Amino acid sequence: MTVHFIGAGPGAADLITVRGRDLVAAAPVCLYAGALVPADLLAVCPPDARKVDTANLTLDEIVAEMLAAHASGHDVARLHSGDPSVFSAMAEQMRRLDAAGVPYDVTPGVPAFAAAAAALRRELTVPAVGQTVILTRTSARATPMPAGEDLDTLGKSGATMVLHLAVQRIGEVVAELVPNYGAHCPVAVVAYASRADEVVLRGTLADIAEQVASAGIRRTAVIIVGRVLDPGGFCDSHLYSAARERP
Repeated sequence: MTVHFIGAGPGAADLITVRGRDLVAAAPVCLYAGALVPADLLAVCPPDARKVDTANLTLDEIVAEMLAAHASGHDVARLHSGDPSVFSAMAEQMRRLDAAGVPYDVTPGVPAFAAAAAALRRELTVPAVGQTVILTRTSARATPMPAGEDLDTLGKSGATMVLHLAVQRIGEVVAELVPNYGAHCPVAVVAYASRADEVVLRGTLADIAEQVASAGIRRTAVIIVGRVLDPGGFCDSHLYSAARERP
């Protein structure tokens, strides 16, 4: 028996990996976050599978479901939105499974920031414009951020920044970023990336908060800030340069 942590992707049911889909299709037990995992994906579960929405469960209750499945000799498909390597609370579940001696593995998924970049039709690493991407969040209504990971400190690099779980406090985010990025820095907010109800807002730090308020976006969105969103003229990369030595 194995607990399979599976990245369910950003929202569209067909953006799960083939491996992830096959694991879901074979698992007698499926744990998922109802607000984030598409219903179409759950249709892949075996007809008699136990399907548990974890949205309103505590960590202990979630782990109890895994341990009960383990005791019955059943594999578990544990679906996390996006990719479970970031902001998924997977580590704390693994810690408890380690203590209980329950085996598990991880299948990656398409992260929300990648789906957002696709919606924007932008590369987040543009030659001579931006080559570093910071994935972060804010601490409001969540676990406090570690020392030195506040937006002012991170923003001093000028790197492209992707903020998860922060759109509800877009005004405060803007205020913290403007001193380092400037009010006219390009910014985008993508909500429900890859879903039929996807919303894409483009603007600058000067006007994005007003756009978010007008659109009524309160959750399931990422904020992307940086010059790569509107790079203007930029040099070609060395990767395909005719001047590059090739074997």
